[in-house]
Amino acid sequence: MLTRKIKQILPAILLPIAFLLTACSFSSDNAGLGQNGPAAPTENSQANEPAATNSAASHADSAVDFDHVLEDYEPKKDQYNFYFTYKTVHPWWDAVALGMEEAQRQFLDKGVKITYEYMAPESASAEDQTERLKAAARENYDVIGVDVADEEVITPLLDELVDAGQKVMTFSSSDAAPGSKRIAYVGNTHNYKDGADLTEALCQKLDYKGKVAILVGSKGAPCHEDRAKGAADTIAQYPDMEIVATEYDMDSIDLAYDLTKQILKDNPDLDGIVCCNMSNPVGAARAVVETESKAVIVGMDHDEEALRYLNEGVIYCLGVQDCYSIGFDTIQVAVMIADGNKPGDLFPEKTNEITTVLYKEDAALMLELLYGDM
Repeated sequence: MLTRKIKQILPAILLPIAFLLTACSFSSDNAGLGQNGPAAPTENSQANEPAATNSAASHADSAVDFDHVLEDYEPKKDQYNFYFTYKTVHPWWDAVALGMEEAQRQFLDKGVKITYEYMAPESASAEDQTERLKAAARENYDVIGVDVADEEVITPLLDELVDAGQKVMTFSSSDAAPGSKRIAYVGNTHNYKDGADLTEALCQKLDYKGKVAILVGSKGAPCHEDRAKGAADTIAQYPDMEIVATEYDMDSIDLAYDLTKQILKDNPDLDGIVCCNMSNPVGAARAVVETESKAVIVGMDHDEEALRYLNEGVIYCLGVQDCYSIGFDTIQVAVMIADGNKPGDLFPEKTNEITTVLYKEDAALMLELLYGDM
């Protein structure tokens, strides 16, 4: 299976991610390193709209701080070598890599050289991830980090690696199963809430009645499964709403498009679609436009095409994760773990990173900041 090893990423394309949330409207919990926790909730600007539609300025300062500075920690060595593997080659993890590169640069300024492998398959596979982790364990890495592809398959392997003396952490969007022996996790700890928040916005938009489909993503991926469960539990609260289809698109735009076309064929009166990863909002939107469906789409993250659909009103809202902070904090925590530290005063067992829900009024600025133009 093809792999990609990221050492440098063109900043002209993705560096503006550092300004990603300057026009954000609603933020999930945040207890990342060097941050003060969640922003205070604000009152709804209109009685018929969710809190997420408040003015951009209301959360601009508190949504996220991309002016990252390393914590006041003195590394015990002047050189570290890490191994990171994640679910699949995708622009979402390129944004995470930018945060890693910034932390790497700041450590180098302090005289600490950090090198790392950053590799993933072309399509998500727990079997592929298993082989990568076993191969990494045979090398002399200071820390092994993994964005878990399937918690049932990968968690036992992580426990085996820890028992064998490896220093293992998880990062990005998917932690290991509860009770795992991994040392710490840096990433999104509120995937269930993200799915529930997006679905609540959809339900309110639909006046709490109608037929809804859920596109999950990769089977077994904790982040995708948790968002889908948050969506399903939210819909279950409303007696006039019904889930008519739940499908796995394996984080593929093309498969999400095909699945949405079939769902719309089977349910021409479909009212809404909940999309649980970065790829499926694009596939779903393509299908909705092609079929001239009126289905309302909510989904995840900052894909350029998805943001254009958001700007056009095809997508109602997108939950955008703070990838840059995930990458930066992952490197910081990896250094501390490599030095033999455990979760506590230096870093938490789970470093929470933020998710912000964007609406149509945010789309134009996001496109300009992330991709340079409209």
